[in-house]
Amino acid sequence: MSFLLPVTAPVATTALVLAQQPGNGDNGGQGEDFGKSSPLGFLILLLFLIAVALLVRSMTKHLKRVPASFDPEEKAEAEAADAAETEEKAAKPAEEPVKQPQKSESS
Repeated sequence: MSFLLPVTAPVATTALVLAQQPGNGDNGGQGEDFGKSSPLGFLILLLFLIAVALLVRSMTKHLKRVPASFDPEEKAEAEAADAAETEEKAAKPAEEPVKQPQKSESS
C-alpha cells in the first residue's frame, strides 16, 4: 500500500482542486444575461438556415447531373450505340428532296 500513496496523492489533490466551486463571485462567465439571445442573433440564425437550405438544393441539382459512373468502358459502349443508331439512319433511303421551282432570269 505504501507504493500507491505517492502516486495517488497528486491525483487526489488535483481532483479536489478541480471540484471546488468558485467562491469569489465569478460564475465562470455565466452572468445574469447568460443564455439569452437578442433578436439580431435570431435573425442571423434564420439567415444561416436559409443559406443552408439553398446550398442543399443547389447541391442536389448538381448531383443529379453527375453520371452514374466515370468508367471509360461504359462511355465507349454508349458511343458505339450512338454510332450504330447513326448508321441505321444513314442506311435507310432518304426521301426525295422537294424540288424548288427555278427562278427565271428575264433581265
